[in-house]
Formats: sequence, structure tokens, C-alpha cells
Amino acid sequence: MKKAVVVGSGHAGCEAALALARMGIETTMLALNLDSVAFLACNPSIGGTAKGHLVCEIDALGGEMGIIADKTTLQRRMLNESKGPAVHSLRAQVDKVKYHTEMKKVLETTKNLWLRQAEASEIIVENGQIKGVKTAQGATYLADAVVICTGVYLQSDIIIGEYKNNVGPNGFAPANLLTKSLVENGISVRRFKTGTPVRIHKDTIDFSQLEVQNGDENIQNFSFMTKKSPKNIYPCYLTYTNEKTHKIILDNLDRAPLFNGSITSLGPRYCPSIESKIVNFADKDRHQLFLEPEASSTKEMYLQGFSTSMPIDIQEKMVHSLKGFEHAFIMRDAYAIEYDCIDSTELDATLCYKNIKGLYFAGQVNGTSGYEEAAAQGIIAGINAALYLKDKEPLILKRSDAYIGVLIDDLVTKGTNEPYRMMTSRAEYRLLLRQDNADSRLTPIGYKVGLVTKARYNRYLKKMQTKEEIYKKLRNKANFDDLKKFFETHNESIPNQNMTYFDMLKRSNIFIKDIVSCFGILTEYPQSLLAQIEVEIKYDGYIKIQQQQIEQAKSQESIILPQDIDYKKIKGLRIEAQQKLQNIRPYSLGQASRISGVSPADIAVLSIYLKTKKSK
Repeated sequence: MKKAVVVGSGHAGCEAALALARMGIETTMLALNLDSVAFLACNPSIGGTAKGHLVCEIDALGGEMGIIADKTTLQRRMLNESKGPAVHSLRAQVDKVKYHTEMKKVLETTKNLWLRQAEASEIIVENGQIKGVKTAQGATYLADAVVICTGVYLQSDIIIGEYKNNVGPNGFAPANLLTKSLVENGISVRRFKTGTPVRIHKDTIDFSQLEVQNGDENIQNFSFMTKKSPKNIYPCYLTYTNEKTHKIILDNLDRAPLFNGSITSLGPRYCPSIESKIVNFADKDRHQLFLEPEASSTKEMYLQGFSTSMPIDIQEKMVHSLKGFEHAFIMRDAYAIEYDCIDSTELDATLCYKNIKGLYFAGQVNGTSGYEEAAAQGIIAGINAALYLKDKEPLILKRSDAYIGVLIDDLVTKGTNEPYRMMTSRAEYRLLLRQDNADSRLTPIGYKVGLVTKARYNRYLKKMQTKEEIYKKLRNKANFDDLKKFFETHNESIPNQNMTYFDMLKRSNIFIKDIVSCFGILTEYPQSLLAQIEVEIKYDGYIKIQQQQIEQAKSQESIILPQDIDYKKIKGLRIEAQQKLQNIRPYSLGQASRISGVSPADIAVLSIYLKTKKSK
């Protein structure tokens, strides 16, 4: 049996290891500490804007994150509901302790998968082929494929004011030895930064001064396998910074590591520290903060939006300046963390390192931020490592297939100079890539590669059959007298003749819930499925336009570029284009066109070169 090693047990590592093992590969997962498996080091939430899409796609491919998130939910909400359906994003506050426990249980009971507490210190490479991993404890694990999922642990440093310590998130041990081996094997390494806010004792907060944020009922689940929708157990709360908070920060910028030169690495643009917000947005007199539970078994509360690396005495003053937090007790200090990561443009679209066969990278080590981005890369790296070991064609999701395709294409084509975060605006076909249709887009793909189980696939087929039944019933016509009354009630002009329920739904003021309640049809079908069909009908014209755009782009995407092209020898290509193409080595002409520094004129030259080569 072929063997694989997954280095790291965070969200990328969990999905990679599960994908490999479930696809029949004997897999060893190396964890620095088994207590940190699937650990939610920052906010214990799953999903959010665009991230909810990633979780649904991971689930549709046969992954685990969505199932565990549904099982451990404390509160869930659908974000952006006032906007169009393309940007609706599911977000759940989950139980930090239970999430770790439930995921670890799945890993421990999965066939072909073995968890081992050890620090990977060296990758073994022979003749451009991965051969295994050595550990600091002296063990050697021979393997035909290795997936590196080290998160933010590589030579990680925690920074709080003048305090700096070589530890990982939450005080876990760092991974100090592997970076040297990666560099020795030609892998470029750089330094990024992220951070996390304070944790506050629940009993020391005056909740009467905060705004309550309750969860949403009757919304979709992350996992298409979840039968019973999670309940909202705890509320979250909203508060704001104020003039006093801002003055404390501005008066102490000389002690802020981000501003006094102590931190030089690049941090996340879309999740900045509170001191960065106040300096960069000086015109704003307040910033929104969210108070959220960490777990049902602890009094710790998470103050989202209040990430900082200020000294602890300043942190206390900052917290106490907030309304409702005048007597708050800080249980864990906020901190910044610096860590090593790689240049993601050195990976191909399968997430394999281009110069070493069988070596894959996934997660924050690739320069991303967020649990969801990590897990999305993990499942693709795991799938592709398994397909590689089975001598099968790799899985490369296109930008028109999934948000995961957008994420990976951005990383390997454009790269990132800061911790990358997924956003709906990054996806050009986002009306087609909704979270409610992730299963119809990706479950057949997951089944084909061998990760989606027969039970999951049968559930998908049943759902598709049910959709056809609903569409068939919507093609029926209502009684004309009933229809006239219905249109009058909903401020729509009455048609001259009878019409189908399908055509009714194209009217702006008519919704499927109204048709169900008034005409008594479709009452036996799930509300989530009816909502999905309503979107497909109401946005049919826009969806067709995006489908046409995808068809137009297919011509370039279908032109595969040989990996042995010497771009420096192609006459007519600008020097910058030659260098970029030689470095990235794009998979297709479409990918080449998205490389920064490669112009449409360069693509035309490359097209002519390919045609000339083919004719010869």
C-alpha cells in the first residue's frame, strides 16, 4: 500500500489526512501536540463572508469541516441577507472545545489514518522525489507523498508589547526545525504576521450596556449531510470603540510593536489590529466590536475586532474604556504572531511543489489566513496526493467551478504579499458559485475522484430528483380567479391570461413562500430547497449571462501549456513576461493570462507560438 505523511494537525492537515485515508492511502498525521488537533486558535467561528461558501464546497467534496461545524454550533447567522443571493454567507459561532474533540474523534476512528505526536524536522528528498519525513524525536516515516500543513507554527514568535517569545498560538510549542530543511531543498520562505484579541471573563461584563445579536432560524446548514438543523444556544453581543479608546491607543503608539519597528512582517489587510484601524481610519469616531462565546464549558468570551499587540497595561486600559467593559477581567492577553510561510507561486494548481514530486503544501503555510481557506487547500492537496499515488489525473478546480478554484488559482498564479483572505468579490462567477448549490457543483466531482461516499452521493441524487419534482409542479397553472386575487394582494399587475407558478416567481414582489401559503402547493418540501429554486428562477437571466461568459473563457482554459516550454526562447515575449511565465509555469493559456505582468500582447505571442509548434 502507498503511504503518505501529513505534517500538521490544523484545519488543512485534518482535511488532507482524511482525504488521503478515505481514498485508500495509509496516512500518518504528525501533530506537534495532539491537544491542538483542529484547534481554533483565534475566533471560534466557522464561515462568514465567502468563507461560508468554502465550507459548503469542502463538504460537497466529501470533507469534514461542515459536519463538525453543524454539530458544535453555538449560534449561526446568515450574513449579507439584505444583499443578493450570490453573497449570502453562513457563519456559525462554534464550541471551541467540542470542535477539537469531535474532529479528533473522527480522525482517530478513520481507517488507514494514524495520529502521532511528533515534530517534523526534515523532509527526505531523493532525485527530485519526496521519500519521507524525519522527526526531532529521531523517527523516520517513509512516504510516497507528503503534505505540509504547518499553519503559523514555523519558527513562530508571540509578541505582546516589549515581550517576545518563541511559542506557537495559545502557548503551544513552535516548529523550529523544519524551515531549515525546506530552504535547503530550494523552497522560498518568508515571514508573515497575524494576531488575536483578548479573552474576557464573562461574569465581569455588563451585558445591559451591549446590543444583543441573536442567531437566525430556518437557514441552510453547512453540511448537506446534516439531518437536523443546529439550534441557537447563545446570543452574541455588539459594542463599539469610542473617543477614549482611540486616545489611549494614539497616545501609546511608541509602545505599539506594529508602529515602533518591533514587527516588520506583513499582516492581514482585511483583519487588521485595532491600532491599525484607528491610525488608518482616523476619520471614524468608533469601530464595531463583537463579543462572542468561546465554548459552553468556559467563561471566556472573545472580543472580535479588537486584535492587538499592545503591552498588557495598555490592553487593560483599552478594554476598560469600552462601554460595558469598565470592570472586565482579561483572562488571556491579545498578541501578534510572526511565522514562516512559503511563496505559493512555487506550487502548481494541484498544490504540489513544482520541483519535488509528491510534496504538497496546504493552509497558512501557503500565505493564507483563516480556518476555511486552510481546510479548502487541505482537501484539494489530500485528494491530489492520493490521485498522484494512484497514477490518476489530478483534480484542478477552475475559477468557474468553485470558490476553492478561485482561492488556489489566486495563490499559484498571482501569489500574495500578505495573509490572503477569501472574499466574494474575488469570484467573477459568484452568482453561479453560491453556497446553496455547492453539492450540485462538486459532489459528482468528489464521487468521481473517490472521496464522496455512496451514501452521500445517493443523498445528492435524491435531492436532484426532488428538485425536478418541484420544477415540474411549478410548471402547473393556478386557478385564474385565485391568481387575480393573489396578484392584487402582492401589488403586481394582473395578467390577461393564466400563468404557471414558475412564471409568477419571475415577478419581483412574489416569493415562493407566498405561493406555498396561498395555493397550498409544495408544502412537503424543505424550505432550503425551495429557496434555492427561487434564486435560480428569479436570477435566471443573470445566471445565463455568467454561463455564457464561462463558455467564452473556455477556449483559453482548454489550451494546455507543456511544462517543458522554455519561455526565454520565445521571440516576441517581453522580458518581464518571460520571467513570470518561466517562474509560474502556468497550466493553461487561461492561467497564463491572469499572471501579473503578462499582457494580452504576450498571450497573443504565446498563442501563435503554440499553433506554430503544433503545426510542425
